[in-house]
Amino acid sequence: VQLQASGGGLVQAGGSLRLSCASSGLAFSRYVMGWFRQAPGKEREFVAAISWSGVGRYYVDSVKGRFTISRDNAKNTVYLQMNSLKPEDTAVYYCAAVSSWKDSFEEDGMDYWGKGTQVTVSS
Repeated sequence: VQLQASGGGLVQAGGSLRLSCASSGLAFSRYVMGWFRQAPGKEREFVAAISWSGVGRYYVDSVKGRFTISRDNAKNTVYLQMNSLKPEDTAVYYCAAVSSWKDSFEEDGMDYWGKGTQVTVSS
C-alpha cells in the first residue's frame, strides 16, 4: 500500500493550498481517509476525515470553515482544500487510511500512512 501526498508549499497568510493524496494497492473506496499534521516540536494531530462515500466529514475545530476534505474514489485520491491559511497551520501534512469510522481519530488508530508534504504559511 502506498499513499503519496503532494501539493504542499510556501504560501502567505490568507492564501490557499490544495493537498492531494493518491493511493495505490489499497481498496480505496473501502477506507476512511484522513489528514493529520505535525508542526515542529509538536505531536502529530488529526485534521480531517472523510467517510467511504464522502458523505461523512469530520474536522478538528481549528480548521472548521477553512479546510474542506473530499475524495474521488474513481481516482483513488483524497484532497484537502485549505483556505484562509494561518501561520499556525504550518506543518508537515500526512494522509492516512483506516478501515472503520472512529469516534476519535488518533495516530495509532490508523492502518496506513503516507509520507508527508510540507506546508509553510508565512505571516
